[in-house]
Amino acid sequence: MKKTFKLQVENKHPDRVVEGIKHEVRKYIKRENKKQLPEDKDFWFFDCKFAIEGDEPKVIQFSEITKSIDEAAASGKETFYLEIIARAEKRPEKEVEEIENIPELSEDDIK
Repeated sequence: MKKTFKLQVENKHPDRVVEGIKHEVRKYIKRENKKQLPEDKDFWFFDCKFAIEGDEPKVIQFSEITKSIDEAAASGKETFYLEIIARAEKRPEKEVEEIENIPELSEDDIK
């Protein structure tokens, strides 16, 4: 999703416009998460960029999307740009630690 959203729409309260934008973003994320993953991948990762009215888009974390939308609404600007690109990723393998230097128990220790 690469889209420029309008924050000020005629005949609509700004709070309702912001709620509608957040709903559209959540709907897109839900739709992307439902897509079939390739066989060698585990989860969907989202690359996100955000810019307020003509600024250069900057990379943001996925968890910062709604916070960025709220900041754009509070800034009083008319538009903002949001880019969310889904890509399949594989979780890295966890390294199993080998247990070393554990003293052996004798029969006296057990009693």
